[in-house]
Amino acid sequence: MDSKYSPQLVEEKIYKGWEEKEFFKAKINHKKKPFSIILPPPNANGSLHLGHAMFTYEDIMIRFNKMKGKETLWLLGLDHAGTETQFVYEKYLKKQGKSRYDYKRDELYKMIWDYVAENKSTIKNQLKRLGFALDWSREKFTMDPEIVKIVYKTFKDLFNQGLIYRANKLINYCTNCGTSFSDLEVVYTEKIDSLFYIKYQIKEGGSIEVATTRPETLFGDTAIMINPKDKRYIKSIGKTAIIPLINKEIPIIADSSVDIKFGTGAVKVTPYHDFNDYEVGKRHNLQMVQVIDFDGKLNNLTGKYQGLRIFSARQQVVTDLQASGQMVKIKTDYLHRVGSCYRCGKALEPLPKEQWFIKIKPLADKAKELIEKKETEVLPKRFKKRLLAILDNFIDWNISRQVVWGIRIPAYRCKAKNEWFISTDMPEKCQVCGNHDFEQDEDTFDTWFSSAQWPFATLMTEGQDFFDYFYPTSVMETGHDILRAWVARMMMIGYFSTKKTPFKKVFLHGMVRDPKGQKMSKSKGNVIDPILMINKYGADALRVALIFGTKEGGDVALSEQKVIGMRNFINKIWNVGRFVEINQKVVEQFIAPEINSAMNRTTTKTLLKELDKEYKKEKKQYLKYMEGYQFSKALGLVYEFIWHRFADYYIEQLKDEVINGNIEALGSLKSVYLENLKMLHPFIPFVTEEIWRVFNKESILKSSL
Repeated sequence: MDSKYSPQLVEEKIYKGWEEKEFFKAKINHKKKPFSIILPPPNANGSLHLGHAMFTYEDIMIRFNKMKGKETLWLLGLDHAGTETQFVYEKYLKKQGKSRYDYKRDELYKMIWDYVAENKSTIKNQLKRLGFALDWSREKFTMDPEIVKIVYKTFKDLFNQGLIYRANKLINYCTNCGTSFSDLEVVYTEKIDSLFYIKYQIKEGGSIEVATTRPETLFGDTAIMINPKDKRYIKSIGKTAIIPLINKEIPIIADSSVDIKFGTGAVKVTPYHDFNDYEVGKRHNLQMVQVIDFDGKLNNLTGKYQGLRIFSARQQVVTDLQASGQMVKIKTDYLHRVGSCYRCGKALEPLPKEQWFIKIKPLADKAKELIEKKETEVLPKRFKKRLLAILDNFIDWNISRQVVWGIRIPAYRCKAKNEWFISTDMPEKCQVCGNHDFEQDEDTFDTWFSSAQWPFATLMTEGQDFFDYFYPTSVMETGHDILRAWVARMMMIGYFSTKKTPFKKVFLHGMVRDPKGQKMSKSKGNVIDPILMINKYGADALRVALIFGTKEGGDVALSEQKVIGMRNFINKIWNVGRFVEINQKVVEQFIAPEINSAMNRTTTKTLLKELDKEYKKEKKQYLKYMEGYQFSKALGLVYEFIWHRFADYYIEQLKDEVINGNIEALGSLKSVYLENLKMLHPFIPFVTEEIWRVFNKESILKSSL
């Protein structure tokens, strides 16, 4: 062994060796128990970040179970990430002075396809750099034709069972990205805005004052609303208010949803531009009026304000209300939560749009049963209640997206009767009227819809026998931040399509943060590049830095210093290996029988017995931790044993005996050391493989725990 371990010289060579021998290729072997994980597919629109390095947890599980004698599958996949990828590509076009509107649909689609194809190889190489034991022979992409076919079938099956419907409802719309989103993709942030107090005249005499943050939507008002328990306004209920600037008459209604303490206690109702107002509008059968278009500009129902963008319209409306004496006052310190686009950060507009929705409750109830019957176990256990609450509070899921990049919805509209039909294949004629005059929906699926099918869709493409052997998958490991967006949806759609849970266990990890606990971001300048860390300190050091001292499901506080600390641990392991190797060579070449008299020393025998006893206790506890998905504790246990007990105590106590040729002492140290290498291998695969091959002909992956 070299005097110093140099990961840069060995990691690529080791990984190529694993690939050439197909150690990671899964096979159907009924003599072995299967253990399968489907990789949460990284977005195919850029490079990996530290969040992806958390897949280390999955690699730990795969390698551990492989060494426990199971047939393992870690299936690789990449996600087309519809809205996100198109957003990234549009930023690329913007730098060239172009936009998505400069290209036809098919042309833009092809350009993004080529862009994604270039990124795929980058991502795959980075996954290899991290040492991940993925089955590269079964790579999947969410837009592979065989995957799309399954996604289409699921959509049609849901439709046929009345769980998918088309409706004109209020949705979250980003006028910048040009697409709708489901409620789970809305980012709510606290914002200080102005609260405007506006006077509405009452037709029967008098006036009523309302408070609003959005005076520019008054053109879409269809009622003034008060709480029926508010004694100040009881006599106004049933009367008629007049909208300022346009003199339109609207009713004054009572509804218990009004917060008496908000503003004046009276609020305007704009059903097509506020979600709460939309529900009120349905309850009271109010008129629905849209005054903001999907381009973020006021429409022709707003008179002279038509064509103005929202903020400009607000300023003009406020000026005109002040001039007419109908703006009572303006408070500039109103703190409230505002929904914004998770991609571009712009404020989302509640707008009415005809979309495809999934009826969630029947699916959510089935998913809850899987948890309650323990067919799916949630780890760490504290996340179980959160997942059940998520399933209880799901609203119907809008799966339509107005982007080009994605899986186009297989729905067709009969132009003659304006009715929709679903077809998984391109229809030759209209299934409604029998003629040929029909058109396909322009929208694509929400990416989460195809991702919700990922565990069963990927395995189905490998054939029925392969699917039956590895499904349900053993574990779904992912970040707790997408418990709502992905895990819950996989459970709902997975059970619907297969009548089985998609995974037996859910294991959740936290977010990677900087040493101060802050979220990493380029703007803060606290981002750590995983590939840079690998180049400087090796993949093992980064991997183990993510796991060491991290509570299961907790956030990771990562710094370069922690990576350096773990690099030092790896060097310690290497140096112990050198000590064993050097003395083994000495014993093999020069030992004489009379030197073995040292074996009879009582102290030495006592030390060896203590070492054996302590190792067996360590191994037993290690297996308990690993099988209980307490990986950080398992790593900490071996770390403490190797560094502070094995190296600092036993080797120091037995060093002279070994140097003097005590074969039994050397043999015991070597045996315990190699067993610890096996225990460490799932965490630090490269250095353990490199050392193992010094003492063994076969790969460490051929050994058993």
